[in-house]
Amino acid sequence: MERKIISTAALMGMLAIILGAFGAHALKKHMTVEELNTFETGVKYQMYHALFLLFVGINSLFDEKVKKTIFRLVIFGVIFFSGSIYLLATKSISGIDFKFIGIITPIGGAMLIVVWGVLFWNIFKKKG
Repeated sequence: MERKIISTAALMGMLAIILGAFGAHALKKHMTVEELNTFETGVKYQMYHALFLLFVGINSLFDEKVKKTIFRLVIFGVIFFSGSIYLLATKSISGIDFKFIGIITPIGGAMLIVVWGVLFWNIFKKKG
């Protein structure tokens, strides 16, 4: 499981850097400052959670079940949160109104909050 988590963290981090650079350079000419800031929020949260997964993957404090739970929550949380933000922020470029997916942004955010709670709880309950 550790290898899967760490490799996913590396891929998420790499994609966050690519998307951040893409937003800063290529999208800059086609989006408003507000849209770029929104896009950047998605990139930041993706990177934060790539680093989070890296931490979990290399940490021996957690058993396989906890790591699997954290992994799934982060993956779906980032896809729902950051992914929907990317689509919503690029409406002016794509011409597609993604408002209908706006409902999944807070679901993704809630998953990301819960995963930090899972981390806290599992560290809190450790003895020693």
